[in-house]
Amino acid sequence: MSLERFISQAVSSWMSEDGPDSDIVLSSRIRLARNLSEINFPTLATNEESGKVIETIEDRISKGPAPGFGKMELLKMDDIKPLQKRVLVEKHLISPHLAENAPHGAFLLSENEEISIMINEEDHIRIQCLFPGLQLTEALEAANLIDDWLEENINYAFDEHYGYLTSCPTNAGTGLRASVMMHLPGLVLTRQMNRILPAINQLGLVVRGIYGEGSEALGNIFQISNQITLGKSEEDIVEDLNSVVSQLIAQERSARGALQKTSNIQLEDRVFRSYGTLAHSRIIETKEAANCLSDVRLGIDMGYIKDIPRNILNELMILTQPGFLQQYAGGPLSPDERDIRRAAFIRERINMEKNQ
Repeated sequence: MSLERFISQAVSSWMSEDGPDSDIVLSSRIRLARNLSEINFPTLATNEESGKVIETIEDRISKGPAPGFGKMELLKMDDIKPLQKRVLVEKHLISPHLAENAPHGAFLLSENEEISIMINEEDHIRIQCLFPGLQLTEALEAANLIDDWLEENINYAFDEHYGYLTSCPTNAGTGLRASVMMHLPGLVLTRQMNRILPAINQLGLVVRGIYGEGSEALGNIFQISNQITLGKSEEDIVEDLNSVVSQLIAQERSARGALQKTSNIQLEDRVFRSYGTLAHSRIIETKEAANCLSDVRLGIDMGYIKDIPRNILNELMILTQPGFLQQYAGGPLSPDERDIRRAAFIRERINMEKNQ
């Protein structure tokens, strides 16, 4: 398969499209956790009960698609190969938990991959909407429409006092997790992130790496999400996160401006050294690639590099992950082989853009 065709099939809309403030905010995600009443939650459910949850969702689909979202395809984890699961996790379409610990799980996926509904993960249903740029409010509206569509034929586990009941108490109430993925190289290079992170945590938010809990913030990419779901409305949760993200956007832009004013030639040199590494390396590890991609994206956003659109850096942040490299290669690769493939993939992608 040609690289161009592979990318066209592999790239989700949040990777390839611009959104509000997309120079800093890569994506916005809303996730709603729901459970069916009268069926044990997944942590205690039998195989028969897990099967019944999938049958309930299949029955809902048979009555017609969600208005405005088109047809969704139901995929069962038992039918998906391990490498394919890894790719789905790298695209942020399913969670590592569903891929690794839910043999009786499944998921619904919209054609443009903005909507993903995980089944029998930690909860019976997890509705996920993933949009490019800062679009938390729009993603919440979409998630609520999907939620209403499901609830027309499904009885949720709900308590008048505690709200939606979930396997983990920290998700009870609204069942909402709102998050944004941000590229913050300016704050990292000016050494402000160590001061900002504790302040964000004190506001009831959590900062993680690109793949969520337990992952490293590779390439200066951070996920910021709410911790509290009980006692606050969905709108309040999103409004609070939007407010913090807007302040971070302003601080990141200020940091970039300060770098350009006080260290312009050093910053430009850093950008083009990283660009040279990506354009010419024959072997490159994940961490080095992520850091170089971060520098080059910063260089594009600040006008140093003009012949490459920023969106290909969004793509490469995901497409150079181990699962994608092996998918493109057509089979398993050793770590050394992946590093060689990663370098070749990046070189070819950059050249493809320059030759257009």
